[in-house]
Amino acid sequence: MKRIAMVLLLPVVLFSACKQKGTESTNPFFSEYNTPFGVPPFDKIDTSHYIPAIEKGIIDQQAEIDAIVNNTEAPNFENTILAYDKSGKLLSKVSRAFGIVNGANTNDAIQNINREIAPKTTKHRDNISLNDKLFQRIKAVYESRETSNLDADQKRVVEKYYEDLVRNGANLSEADKDKLREMNQKLSKLSIKFNENLLAETNKNFKLIVDKIEDLSGLPQEFIDAAAQEAKLDSLMGKWVFTLQKPSMIPFLQYAKSRELREKLYRGYFMRCNNDNKFDNKEILLNIANLRVERAKLLGYNTYAEYVISRNMAQTPEKVYEFLNGILAPAQEVAKKDLADMQTIIDKEGGKFKVEPWDWWFYAEKLRKEKFNLDESELKPYFVLGNVRDGMFFVANKLYGLTFTKQTNIPIYHPEVETYEVKEADGSYAGILYMDFHPRPGKRPGAWCGSMRSQANDQDGKRVPPIVSMVCNFTRPNGDTPALLTWDEVTTMFHEFGHGLHNLFTVGSYDRTAGSVPRDMVELPSQIMENWAAEPEVIKYYGKHFKTGEVIPDELLGRLQKSMVFNQGFVTVEYVAASILDLDWHSFTEPKKVDVLAFEKESLDKMKLMKEILPRYRSTYFGHIIGGYSAGYYVYLWAAVLDTDAFQAFVDSGDIFNKEIAAKFRKYILAEGGTDEGMVQYKKFRGQDPSNEPLLRKRGLK
Repeated sequence: MKRIAMVLLLPVVLFSACKQKGTESTNPFFSEYNTPFGVPPFDKIDTSHYIPAIEKGIIDQQAEIDAIVNNTEAPNFENTILAYDKSGKLLSKVSRAFGIVNGANTNDAIQNINREIAPKTTKHRDNISLNDKLFQRIKAVYESRETSNLDADQKRVVEKYYEDLVRNGANLSEADKDKLREMNQKLSKLSIKFNENLLAETNKNFKLIVDKIEDLSGLPQEFIDAAAQEAKLDSLMGKWVFTLQKPSMIPFLQYAKSRELREKLYRGYFMRCNNDNKFDNKEILLNIANLRVERAKLLGYNTYAEYVISRNMAQTPEKVYEFLNGILAPAQEVAKKDLADMQTIIDKEGGKFKVEPWDWWFYAEKLRKEKFNLDESELKPYFVLGNVRDGMFFVANKLYGLTFTKQTNIPIYHPEVETYEVKEADGSYAGILYMDFHPRPGKRPGAWCGSMRSQANDQDGKRVPPIVSMVCNFTRPNGDTPALLTWDEVTTMFHEFGHGLHNLFTVGSYDRTAGSVPRDMVELPSQIMENWAAEPEVIKYYGKHFKTGEVIPDELLGRLQKSMVFNQGFVTVEYVAASILDLDWHSFTEPKKVDVLAFEKESLDKMKLMKEILPRYRSTYFGHIIGGYSAGYYVYLWAAVLDTDAFQAFVDSGDIFNKEIAAKFRKYILAEGGTDEGMVQYKKFRGQDPSNEPLLRKRGLK
């Protein structure tokens, strides 16, 4: 069906203390935004505005659908497909603004709104996708598409809408449609609860409180200072607090000598939503998996994985399993070599224990030092957040001619948010970019990119530039020290910026197909940017010492370059293990009553996962597979084959900023990626099938 903003698919009762509902004259959503660049007026939007606006958005779109189905003229592209494509503007407008707040700055009031509106939006989507009169009109246009003088773009949008409705139950009997509606309502409520539990367990329900200075032995001073600042926020003066947010947790696991406390902190992380309390997700996850297979079978598929992957480049779960298992074997061989070296270090130091998962980061850091004479703490002073941000702007300028000008008069949803006007090389306006960098209690973990307004065409056919948001959870500044990033945070920033460029560059006449690429291709635009982040010329642009301004020395840069294949066995194994676990949860052929932890263990045993490495996400906090990556977490690795192969085109040309190749990548992948099937578009850019050789070399697996 017609795509609706992602918030409607995410965890969305009106709380008793809510202010008086906004009328149409006072609610900012009921008029054109009178703001710079047409951004949402966050300074005027109140929590009381969301529900009335979403409810009106539902009413308006339903009226638009009614007008289509009650049209007495024969169905054609303009009166059916185009009218459908243009419906739901208010609902999308409100949902996108609500979505960014719900994800990045939520609170009890916002979560209550989310819970109240989710059943309504789920019902609304079903009312559209299961509307037989609408389906029959779309079907009529679909069946006559080859004889209706439609151009290629029009035929594709017709085919996609027809496929959407079939996949969402349009061909079911009325009795089965009722079953599907009930399933969709249940899945919506369960997904909300799962994500709320995960947010609580990550940001509120566990903190490692250290009250002895000796227990901080090994930690660089900057992390000790950050933990002291965290303790002050909790009124724990004279103590140090470490959280499950990665900028706090990972340095502790890397440097803290106290093995007991490393284990305590890591257990807090990998036991999230698995503590048999009110935030436990085991039963919720099983119910979701069972409902998904019921839903898939109702729609004619054997498994939910088959339902999802049939639309992807991979096409079948079997092909994905084959792909993942083919990577897992060499990755585990590399990881086992690193494990043996770590154990040697432990034995030399007189340790009387074997490596456990909470030891990996600590001894990997020692091994990095031993092999490459490199400590991550040497790098961080050169990776100032603002400089890294400017570095990715530099790359975008070199490739595409873009410029980014900071704006201070744009309404923002939190004081920490930065906004930039983006312009093309010819000076024309390209869009607005919001950037939100640091963790806080109301922000979900991880990093993501979305749009508060996707590219669109106005009534005159003129393109309306997008408003893009980029949200991360990076190390905070502390006192006079600016935010200094780890190498992983540097690459994450470039990654999300790649999604941002995809959103900014997308063109297309129709909402359904503009920017719509297969799930296992959507990470290509993001991951290719990580390649530039690691290029010496680019690192020298942004790698400047926060105190002296000195550019990162060639000697240190050389050690960093050599170390980039280090620990790739671990990184790949933990990722592939999570990807296979995701597929296993979605490979039920019928609902099952299983013990969630026993099922997870069986999955890991089946893949012969080494006990020293846990999956990147265990079942109870695997938020990706509750959201848009169900049966699709594998896509990052699938896209890694594409991104390394695509970047190789620049390398082979002798110029990593080759403007001719960049123009082709922008045209066929970033701008027009939705105009044809994923591999077709890729071959238009590359001129050949992708090779996995560049990826294997990059990760040191070959």
